[in-house]
Amino acid sequence: MTETTEITEIALADIQVLLDDLHASAARLGASLDSLTPLQASEPSALPGWSRAYVITHLARSADAYRRLLALARQGTGPGPRTDSAALDRAVREGAERSAGELVADLRTGLDRLLDDAQAMPAERWPVLVTALAGWRHPAWFTLQRCLRELETHHVDLNLGYTTARWPSGYVAWALDDTIASLTARGFPVARIRATDLDRAWTLAPTGPTGPTGPTGPTVTGPGHSVLAWLAGRGTDPELSSDAPLPTPPRWPLPPTPGWG
Repeated sequence: MTETTEITEIALADIQVLLDDLHASAARLGASLDSLTPLQASEPSALPGWSRAYVITHLARSADAYRRLLALARQGTGPGPRTDSAALDRAVREGAERSAGELVADLRTGLDRLLDDAQAMPAERWPVLVTALAGWRHPAWFTLQRCLRELETHHVDLNLGYTTARWPSGYVAWALDDTIASLTARGFPVARIRATDLDRAWTLAPTGPTGPTGPTGPTVTGPGHSVLAWLAGRGTDPELSSDAPLPTPPRWPLPPTPGWG
């Protein structure tokens, strides 16, 4: 079993693999939306207060935001003024009123443009630091992982038959590494997490010469996708087991731990 304690930087040689994963994720989402009806678009998603139309529009505007970050890394300046959170929320609310066909076409266009921009990014620009709307900084390459996480998570939220069990194992392993590192840094009261299908385990409570030096708590065991779903606030799978009551995870996703600035 592999013990994981921290996130590492991605190698530039792995950027194409990540791009391929993002292409595949976008294709899976597109297939789920191929037959979206007006009624389905207007129905509630799995997220409280969010219709499916709202989720789709949110994804489209997120793709635009990621494109802006890539442009900033590539050119040093963004394409026009940055949209603040209030304006973005307004754009999503208004955009969610469109027809099902318009919603899906808008999302496809946004993702295609993002993927084209990412494919054309000069290799030396991927390490450039950019700033998320929430204020934390990360390398441009992390934008691709943020987008992959958003697509996979909100694909499940659409409640159109795509479940967490269909999350690719590579994505689950990365998202668990990222999330658990952030939780460990924040003293989340869990002692250990084990993903049975990934043969991976994470110890959250730091250990010193005389034993644990950080928070103690339950040991949580289950399939990786079930663990990630719980940490992402997407429910508690019956396959998840714990030797003590599960604490409530903080709002997800959390800023990454490496301290990029």
